[in-house]
Amino acid sequence: MSATPILVEPFEEAERQREAMVFGLWLFLATEILFFGGFFFLYAVARMQDPVGFARGAAHANLLLGTVNTILLMTSSATLTIAERAARDGWMRAARWGIVFTLVLGTAFLVVKGFEYREDLAEHLFPAAPDFPFTGETGATRFWSFYWFITLVHAIHLTIGLGCVARLLWLERRGTLARRWMVAEVTTLYWHLVDIVWLLLWPLLYLVGR
Repeated sequence: MSATPILVEPFEEAERQREAMVFGLWLFLATEILFFGGFFFLYAVARMQDPVGFARGAAHANLLLGTVNTILLMTSSATLTIAERAARDGWMRAARWGIVFTLVLGTAFLVVKGFEYREDLAEHLFPAAPDFPFTGETGATRFWSFYWFITLVHAIHLTIGLGCVARLLWLERRGTLARRWMVAEVTTLYWHLVDIVWLLLWPLLYLVGR
């Protein structure tokens, strides 16, 4: 059974408060979808203008590390969903471990991405680098410009998500998460958005030209 949730003004009913929180987050997620959708559109235009050059540049992305990160994020979605449902039903031990595993998996994603960035820089796969191997190739240059920008933006969103998940752990340690499971619900929705964006980026960044 769910614990009696903590109500904040002006709400007098738990269901109304939940509806407002979820609706507010969906409004925010809609703006995020528009934000990322604009970059996906630019990606499509750039790829259509020079598909061969785009594929040449994309072939140098590290498929193995990109796939490992995809597995990490998809698993983290499952663990946070388990934590959210557990918090709602009062199973706090399961909620705690779900949150901890999510934090570990999300942090592991950033660590793997850091190693990937280091490898990319070692191979001069940065359009502003003096030894950029695709100088003068429009498609490849656009691919790597998109790659760096969109993955950094995604990493920032993921870092924000880790902060939100860490707050859930803090609430659990204080013993209030069971009564504030709505916070876990909206946090999980945000985390799913971050994961879905990466799931869309994975084929666009790592499977093109292979």
